[in-house]
Amino acid sequence: YKVVVDKSTVPVGTADKVHEAIADELGQRGVQTPFAVVSNPEFLKEGAAVEDFMRPDRIIVGASDEHAISLMRALYAPFQRNRERLIVTDARSAELTKYAANAMLATRISFMNELANLAEKLGADIEMVRQGMGSDPRIGYHFLYPGCGYGGSCFPKDVKALVKTAAGEGDVDLKVLTAVETANDAQKHVLGRKIKQRLGDDLTGRHFAVWGLAFKPNTDDMREAPSLELLTALLAAGATVAAYDPAAMHEAQRVLGNEPRVRYAQSPNDALDGADALVIVTEWKEFRSPDFELIKERLKQPLIVDGRNLYDPALVRGMGFDYLAIGR
Repeated sequence: YKVVVDKSTVPVGTADKVHEAIADELGQRGVQTPFAVVSNPEFLKEGAAVEDFMRPDRIIVGASDEHAISLMRALYAPFQRNRERLIVTDARSAELTKYAANAMLATRISFMNELANLAEKLGADIEMVRQGMGSDPRIGYHFLYPGCGYGGSCFPKDVKALVKTAAGEGDVDLKVLTAVETANDAQKHVLGRKIKQRLGDDLTGRHFAVWGLAFKPNTDDMREAPSLELLTALLAAGATVAAYDPAAMHEAQRVLGNEPRVRYAQSPNDALDGADALVIVTEWKEFRSPDFELIKERLKQPLIVDGRNLYDPALVRGMGFDYLAIGR
């Protein structure tokens, strides 16, 4: 008895196609081997994959074969000793669950980004709004942090895949997810827009310190990273950049190629020298408690453009900084 387990993020219906392909091949060989195909999508975060695997929130098993389901229960028994985490569905529902989970998280992010942009226009503070929203147990606090857009290999790809699948397979127009994608594409330009509003569209001769290149902390992943949109905008406007990231500078060099207008700094403070502004793109922990006096000394002018809302605006502005955040 053979069990084929698919743990990847694949289009809905893939498990059925795999089952059909295996059955056809066995038929051509004249072999009668009992088998089952199981969809078992992973829910692992970059930077915390091992911990997520060892302590899963849920285990989705998409199968209709009872023997295969029992084998999967035995396989995962060591990882759910204190409570039952395994949820059994059909294969197509399991495949859709993976997409739906990522699409929901992406939706929360884009929703908060749009609220943050509105808060700026209305004179409200999105952090206070976030606390008020998150205190409702039906909403919660997870993924309610506004910023300069989401990136990575999962959220952008999965939102696009769902929209395309719906249009192609079911002739369904997913209006909400289409808007999520559009809002995120626009949000990736928010830092460049804030900089140009403050310093002008022509940034020739301007120099910027950029903290953070990876699409999120604890990874070197540059796929769909908001930093790429920022760097493209700054360079196109005539600026130069000194960038620092604890993990992603080698990957950034590979992605950007031999770009002479970008210098890769040895430390966060090394990036500051002679910069017209400090721009924060990735919320690494080491950026959360900087030496603000040192920052002010090294910058040409005390301007911080914070794409992740790391600091208390009143505190930073009270120290003499011009502080531009997201919705604050």
